[in-house]
Amino acid sequence: MSASTAPLLNRRGQVLGHLVLMFYTLLAILPTLLIIVNSFKDRLAIFSDPFALPTASTFTLDGYHTLASSANFSLFFLNSLLVTLGSLALILLLSSMAAFALSEYRFRLNTLLGLYLAVGIMVPIRLGTIGILNLMVSLHLVNTLWALILVYTAQGIPLAVFVLTSFMRGVPRDLKEAARIDGASEYRIYGMTLPLIRPALGAVTAISMIPIWNDLWFPLILAPGEKTKTIVLGASAFLGQFVNDYNAVLAALTLAIVPVVVLYIIFSRQLVSGITGGALK
Repeated sequence: MSASTAPLLNRRGQVLGHLVLMFYTLLAILPTLLIIVNSFKDRLAIFSDPFALPTASTFTLDGYHTLASSANFSLFFLNSLLVTLGSLALILLLSSMAAFALSEYRFRLNTLLGLYLAVGIMVPIRLGTIGILNLMVSLHLVNTLWALILVYTAQGIPLAVFVLTSFMRGVPRDLKEAARIDGASEYRIYGMTLPLIRPALGAVTAISMIPIWNDLWFPLILAPGEKTKTIVLGASAFLGQFVNDYNAVLAALTLAIVPVVVLYIIFSRQLVSGITGGALK
């Protein structure tokens, strides 16, 4: 192979790679876009031309009106938001403190504790559903949002600690030692390191957010009450009730999908930065 043909082959490979990624992106996004677009069209337009955009003659909000009159989706959305934000706050707080301890201090069980947390990544938390349910019953937390927050926090901590520990170890030790010489406490040093690992915190947020928002298993088991339903559980119940009302079904799916997509887009840059930063380490 001559030196002149090598750049051409590399360029062709890059173009092919980008085309494959673009095709995969369209394949993943198209179903979501179809759901959102068709939720604003009447039933006849949904079946006659599902790929067309709403027009003045086909545009309708009947599905959303049905949701507003038949289901308490505002409460379901608020419950999902509280559970997701509460779980993410606890995951980031507890996992960052654990990662700081594992990366900063050398003690006898340091490695063993890290391996123990890594096992939590490999073992699905759903295997302990019966034990978790019995625990929540004994704590009188069934049909409360706290039951979901605690479970999702336990579910997200192992991966978060694994990711954050590698970034914590990348923080210059001289910076922390200088802070100690100046009289800074360990909590102050811990707080000082958080802005330095912001991409990792964003990556953990993006990775942990989607499973929490989209989960149906634990809301169905731990919080099936009308006042504690999440939006995914509420949408599932609504789909069974209005299975033939396609406008309402698509509107319910849109309300369940759009918020998490928006949040993921917001944190996508931090996710990419965190992943690439971890790869370079």
